[in-house]
Amino acid sequence: MSFLLEYWLSPKPIPVWKRPLSTALIHIGLWGICFALLLVLLQRPWFAVINLLAFQLLLVLVNQAKFDSLREPFIFQDFEYFTDALKHPRLYLPFFGVARTIAATLGFIGAFVIGIALEPSLVATLTPPVFILVPVVLVLSGQQMVRWGLRRCPAISCRPAEDLMALGQLAFFYGYWRMERLTRQLDSQDTAFLNPPVRAPESLPHMVAVQSESFFDPRGLSDNIRRSVLEQFDTALSESCQYGRLQVPAWGANTVRTECGFLAGLTAGQMGIHQFNPYRLLANHSIPNLVGYLKVAGYRTLCIHPYHASFYQRDKVFPRMGFDEFIDLSGFDDSQKSGQFIGDLAIADKIQALLETAGQPLFIFVITMENHGPLHLEQPGPNAHEQCYHKPPEQGCEDLTVYLQHLQNADLKIRKLKDSLVASRREGVLCWYGDHVPIMEKVYQKFGEPDGLTEYFVWRTPGANKAPPVQENLAVNELAVALLKYADLHQSNQS
Repeated sequence: MSFLLEYWLSPKPIPVWKRPLSTALIHIGLWGICFALLLVLLQRPWFAVINLLAFQLLLVLVNQAKFDSLREPFIFQDFEYFTDALKHPRLYLPFFGVARTIAATLGFIGAFVIGIALEPSLVATLTPPVFILVPVVLVLSGQQMVRWGLRRCPAISCRPAEDLMALGQLAFFYGYWRMERLTRQLDSQDTAFLNPPVRAPESLPHMVAVQSESFFDPRGLSDNIRRSVLEQFDTALSESCQYGRLQVPAWGANTVRTECGFLAGLTAGQMGIHQFNPYRLLANHSIPNLVGYLKVAGYRTLCIHPYHASFYQRDKVFPRMGFDEFIDLSGFDDSQKSGQFIGDLAIADKIQALLETAGQPLFIFVITMENHGPLHLEQPGPNAHEQCYHKPPEQGCEDLTVYLQHLQNADLKIRKLKDSLVASRREGVLCWYGDHVPIMEKVYQKFGEPDGLTEYFVWRTPGANKAPPVQENLAVNELAVALLKYADLHQSNQS
């Protein structure tokens, strides 16, 4: 039954009889260990079997929901999202489905009650030594099977879809867990964030870097979308030092991957198994990064993220990176929301106040939330169609309309940030980029999927001898170096 459930995974693994025997040994060994642990806890073998299969079925359903939304299967590193879903249900449960969640919960409770009532406990039928011996033998046998399987198990490629198809579900989970446990360092030898230049504090420009939630240019999806939706963005591109399209390691979610790529300047290959959630490692390990580089150069470093500081363990990671201050959700109030989350314009006001009172050069890194899904939990405003489209949109565009409304606020935020930097007492540099495209399944079914790239620009306050903007596509791990270049703060590591 456990192997049969793999048939409903997306993508579907190779049939077990066509996979290497090693993957089957790992699967059976792990299943036996889990069964033994449940047997000790529940004392009822058939009830333990049913619970174990039910949990595997839940993982299959979660895998389907994730693959449909994010084009990636459920991986071992995602298990911590189960606790996040309890803490922040609005971010997760709508994608799994409220009805599916309620049905799974009621089904589990009902099965638990029936299982306890109908199946007698082994403690009542077996002597204590025999009851203890059975799970011990199962655990030892399972461990040995896993050891045999590891000897010839195919190597992990860190391409989740390929690994799931090659290994099967349990060996796939185990391989990612084992690799993460054995690999506790990131390859940061060629980092650009060493040897910051020595500059007089008064010559350092303010720097604001905005990771705009789900920001990309959607006007290519349909000619019906008004160009004015991103009017200020278009102006910023024409005035920028450099702009282009940005390759990001995320689709629809997993903001932390893009975030770490920008701050640490590392490729997915350099992060290896930690590319999927690098903060699981960086909560306890420090590496060279943009924040520490600028702090040594003389900056006061701040992060603004209007959400819970503990999410993704940012409250542990950011002090290690070198942030002097982390302004989280507690720095705002409900009156500053736009839709489900704190609005972009409220963040712009916060940045303006910080720049007005700054006594030293500031580096402000912003992680916005306004455009975070689930978009289908909101309804378009009364004038949304007139503001966003040339003519009323087709059915199935509700998520797009909500997205465009929030995108207009992000667009206005660009102008406010530029104005705030111009008004400050020193020069300023603004870096703007999107972390990933939004989740809009119905919209993409109608108009076609975007290519997954987002947009970026680096803008500097007006000065003499300004050159025409450079158009260049980048990977997100290259963007911070471009930012330092236009702030006159990039220095080669070679000396």
